Amino acid sequence: MDRNQEIALAKMRKSVEKPGSSTESYGEKTLMRFLIARSMNPEKAAKMFCQWKKWRAEMVPTGYITDSEVADESAAEKVYLQGLSKNGYPVAIIKLNKHFASKDQVQFKKFVVHALDKTIASSFNGREIGNEKLIAILDLQNITYSNVDTRGLITGFQFLQAYYPERLATCYLLHMPQFFVTVWRFICRFLDKATQRKMRIVMSEEQKQEFIREVGEVIIYYPTIQ
Repeated sequence: MDRNQEIALAKMRKSVEKPGSSTESYGEKTLMRFLIARSMNPEKAAKMFCQWKKWRAEMVPTGYITDSEVADESAAEKVYLQGLSKNGYPVAIIKLNKHFASKDQVQFKKFVVHALDKTIASSFNGREIGNEKLIAILDLQNITYSNVDTRGLITGFQFLQAYYPERLATCYLLHMPQFFVTVWRFICRFLDKATQRKMRIVMSEEQKQEFIREVGEVIIYYPTIQ
């Protein structure tokens, strides 16, 4: 960590303490994610951090989402852990042809958190460092209009942006059908520039080779996230 980062981090800690919150239980690498997400602005990073703590306390009061809380969403078997990428990032693949818009939005949001937490946790043994990233793969093969859940996709990306800053390394979209192009353009309106830069639509041979270099040529399905 260079001198400028140390100064920004100290200012962020001080700003967090003003509304009566604390960074005592969080390491430098965790706090740096919020600073990076807010272009190294200590005040904005502190605000984002406090909002995250409040959200986390309300959404995950016990520290984790239990399997029983997301049983219906898990039963669809639409999210699979894929091990680690060549760069050591945990990989999760979402089979969108197994997804349908949920009637229970509370459970769906908890399932998003459950899946993200499980994916991140799969990258380390023991104690979390705080700067772990993940790779998401949206597999659009064989989807129909009934699988298109614009609201759900926007919710997932907004959670990543607001509550999992700098966790996403890359998001690959595979087998995108022509009818989904318009849907994707609409969804991109809700993504900030930093998130948009991490999106990769795999269509050309060059894009396929990039995907293979990062993730691997063969995707082996691991047990679904439970």
